[in-house]
Amino acid sequence: MSDDALQHLLAGDPAVRWQALRDLTDASAEQVAAERARVATEGWGARLLAEQAEDGLWDGGVYRPGWVDESRPFFDAWSATHFSLELLRDLGADPSSEPVRVAVERVRDGVRWDKGDVPPYFDGETEPCVNGTALASAAYFGQGGDAIVAKLLGRRLDDGGWNCWAEGPATPSSFHSTICVLEGLLAWEEAGGVSAEAHAARLAGEEHLLERHLLRRRSTGAVIDPRFAMPAFPTRWYYDVLRALDHLRRARTQRDERCAEAVELLRAKRLPSGLWRMEQHRMGPVLFEMEGEEEGAPSRWITLRALRVLRWWDGQTASSSQDAAPASSASSA
Repeated sequence: MSDDALQHLLAGDPAVRWQALRDLTDASAEQVAAERARVATEGWGARLLAEQAEDGLWDGGVYRPGWVDESRPFFDAWSATHFSLELLRDLGADPSSEPVRVAVERVRDGVRWDKGDVPPYFDGETEPCVNGTALASAAYFGQGGDAIVAKLLGRRLDDGGWNCWAEGPATPSSFHSTICVLEGLLAWEEAGGVSAEAHAARLAGEEHLLERHLLRRRSTGAVIDPRFAMPAFPTRWYYDVLRALDHLRRARTQRDERCAEAVELLRAKRLPSGLWRMEQHRMGPVLFEMEGEEEGAPSRWITLRALRVLRWWDGQTASSSQDAAPASSASSA
C-alpha cells in the first residue's frame, strides 16, 4: 500500500478515516474510537442522521420514499429508511453514540413495514434480500434479529443460496440476494446470535459463491454478469466481487484459493496513483451525494475496501479488530 493512497483516505470524511485507521494502520484502539465518534456529528454521518424525521422515517417511507406513486412504474430509490440505515451502518456510525441511539430507537418504536402483516422494521418482511439487509442493521444497532433469521432459514434454496423471486426451493439462487443474506447472518453471529442451523446456512451460502469463484456459472464457467467485476459503493442490494471479498475477509480467517481470480481482477484495477475507481453508480434518488460516486472517478470507498481485502489476502493483519457488520433474480446456475 502506498503512503499516498493511505494519506488520501485519511484526508476524507470521518467515516472513511476511522475505517482506514482501523483496517490499514496500527493506530491504537483509542485513536480509532476517537475518529469513529466523529461520524455521528460531522460529515456524511451527521448529514444522514439529520435527514431522519421524528417518526423514524427517512424520506417518508420504509423501503421506498413516501412520495412514490406505487400505481405507476418505478424502480429503485435509495433515500427511504431501509437504505438509510444500511448506509449509516456502512459509514460505521457508533451504535452507542447518542444521535445514533436516538435514530435507531425512533425506527424501533415507530417504523413498520408497509405490506403483509406490517411487522416492526427490525422483525423483517418477506423477501430474503430485504431481510438480509434488515438483519445486518438490526444486529449492528443492537436490535436483535432472531425473527428475521427464522424467516431467512425458511427461504433457503436447494443450491444453498437465496433468491427474492424464488418460486420454489429448486429455483437457482441469486448472487444479489445471497450476499445480502450472508452479510446479515454474519452480523447477527458477530452480535452474539447463536444457531447451528443459521451458521451452517451461512457457510453453505458462502460455498455457493466460492464454488462459482465469485463470478462464474458452475455449469459452463462463463461469467454470470460482467457487472459483477465492477466495484460500486454504496452497494445497496447489488452484488459485486469486491463486496463478496470484503464479506469473506470478515467471515473467514483463512483465505480460500477459489477467491484468487476475483482478487487478482481487483488488484489489476488499481490505478498508478494507488487508488481504485468507482465503476458503477447505482442510479436512483438519494438524500445527498458523497464524493467519488461518479462512474470512473477515483473513489475513497472503493480504495478503502480494496486495500483491506488485499491486506487480508496478502497475509497482513491489522492490529485492531475487524468490523461488526460492513434484490434481483440473476441466476448463478
